[in-house]
Amino acid sequence: MNLMSNMKLISAAVITASFALASQAALAYNAGDVFVRGGVAKTNTGSGNGNVAGDSLNVQSESGFTFGAGYLLTDKVGLELNSSEKFEHELNTASAGGVGSIDRLPINLLVNYYPMGGLDSRVQPYVGAGLNYTRFSGEPSGFNVDESYGVIGQAGVDLAITQNILLNGYVSYADVRSDINANGAGQVGEIDIEPVTIGGGVTYRF
Repeated sequence: MNLMSNMKLISAAVITASFALASQAALAYNAGDVFVRGGVAKTNTGSGNGNVAGDSLNVQSESGFTFGAGYLLTDKVGLELNSSEKFEHELNTASAGGVGSIDRLPINLLVNYYPMGGLDSRVQPYVGAGLNYTRFSGEPSGFNVDESYGVIGQAGVDLAITQNILLNGYVSYADVRSDINANGAGQVGEIDIEPVTIGGGVTYRF
């Protein structure tokens, strides 16, 4: 093999490696990245979810669609705002069994940390913490439940399929506690959910 052939092979190898490195670099999370997410999630409410008029209350687990958006302030730190459709939870009490249902709408604002941000990796794990706001509606007749403000934490991972499309999975925990009020009688109990939510879906990065 002559010198010219060797030079052609070396040039081809360099070009191929350059494209591969550029492709990997494009997968890295970087400051200024914007993303949107969508998927489904199941919320496990556990048991012993408060009380009403001295009777223990149980809020059933539920599933629904979720969505969110985020922005990376630096390669490793970003903001995320997410929510879901209303989760309709069935309600049970110890003495009366099923007593109706209630709708729960969570809105979360989190600061996420990406330990592999800025690195050329298809796998981008993250952890986050922030504030949870929950609005209740559709309560059984004669009752209303106050809004809730609490903390939320999450851990998740994005797996890059292309530069823009990633598969997402996560788990989160929120502290949701609200007063239950009866019309004309004031507070008659408390709802305490502390939901653990497991979800998955697709992330699109701009």
